[in-house]
Amino acid sequence: MESQESLCSTPSPHSEEKDSSMFRPLVRSHFQQAPPDRFNAVYIIFFFLGIGSLLPWNFFCTAKQYWLYKLSNATDHSPQQNDLGNYFESYLSFASTVPSVLCLVINYLVVNMISAKVRVLSSLFVMLVIFCITTILVRVDTSSWTYGFFGITMACVVIISGASNVLLGSVFGEVGRFPMRNSQALISGQAMGGTFSAVASVIDLAAAGSILDSALAYFLMADIFLLICIVLYLILPRIPYSSYYLKSLNERAQHTGGENNGPVNNDTGSVRSAYPSNNAGATPPLKPILKKTAGIGFSVFYTFFISIIIFPAISSSIKPTSSSSDSLWTTKYFVPLTCFFLYNFADWVGRQITAWIQVPGPKSKALPILVLLRTAFLPLFIFCNYQPRDHLHIVFFDQDFYPAIFICALGLTNGYLGTLPMIYGPKIVPKELAEPTGVVMSFFLTLGLAAGSAFSVLVVHLI
Repeated sequence: MESQESLCSTPSPHSEEKDSSMFRPLVRSHFQQAPPDRFNAVYIIFFFLGIGSLLPWNFFCTAKQYWLYKLSNATDHSPQQNDLGNYFESYLSFASTVPSVLCLVINYLVVNMISAKVRVLSSLFVMLVIFCITTILVRVDTSSWTYGFFGITMACVVIISGASNVLLGSVFGEVGRFPMRNSQALISGQAMGGTFSAVASVIDLAAAGSILDSALAYFLMADIFLLICIVLYLILPRIPYSSYYLKSLNERAQHTGGENNGPVNNDTGSVRSAYPSNNAGATPPLKPILKKTAGIGFSVFYTFFISIIIFPAISSSIKPTSSSSDSLWTTKYFVPLTCFFLYNFADWVGRQITAWIQVPGPKSKALPILVLLRTAFLPLFIFCNYQPRDHLHIVFFDQDFYPAIFICALGLTNGYLGTLPMIYGPKIVPKELAEPTGVVMSFFLTLGLAAGSAFSVLVVHLI
């Protein structure tokens, strides 16, 4: 893993030298004096925290058959109840992202008032409690109060997504103090969480005797994993490698003979003097952070805006076109494999590639252009075999391999183009602004998810 660390600490030789020079000195000045990451323990911990940060979304999202069963297993069926099932992914996306914007704003305001440790542990604890409630509801007969179950589920999604985004913003801020390979570990963990949940969903479907048994095992797995994340985060500051990077800038300057007092570059030097590292309890200055991150912030926003419109609201409702309507492939495995597994695996691959290739750079105009080109995915998915279709009755891509190819391309580009700016953000500002910048970058991400989820409701109804 040492060779990977050297690759991740500086950009690829093919990236723009001008862009890469912006953040290379941020890690190099301390790197030789830092203790080694023995057994890659810190890398693994951030990888697990990456999985845990998006665990709620991934597990709620991939349990589609369970939600459909609960919402359709009512004693008194009505067209409104059918709508709850047909548009559940759109409601889920909206409930999981819109309130998260407010939580990230609060997280930014308190970033210097409440320690990252308190924010991370409280978020993980809230997520664990909500998942325990969700697990208990699996065994509760909700057939006589479907709307009540739907309302409780949406409330759980709102709370757990808010906690998840506070966790994500806080951990992104903390990992910004470490060498870049740890940022890549966190982001790769997020993508692996999706792959993990998709594989677990397929295994549960194959092994369990019923949908309820499958859902119970599925959510219990999430409960256990969140407990593991809590334990690992408590261990993190006890490791010498992470303890070194988590020290305040003043402590580190004394440790290294004051070599960190100078500015990283001309642009960030003025920010550093305006925001000293001992300014504890104050709200971080937003204007200089936005000035440095506006371009890459837009790239994060639009990447996830397009992705959340399509996944899972549209992609999970694409039906197989094979003539055998009663086969297991058609009735049980098509959506979990072609939608959730392929997307999350491709997303993970895209994020992993950023460990070796970091092109375009943070100032390159090619980055927002590539992000904007992803708009073409919208018509590609809309004209697959999406069902039910109320307005657009034409299906151009009427073979099962089309949605599989499209979902792989969507996931791959989401992973790569969404990860690059998230890595760049905390590295192009002074070290003392790394944590609030991580929160700001998470805000751009969540804002894209919120806008995309709201827009997906409109797109689904227009189809």
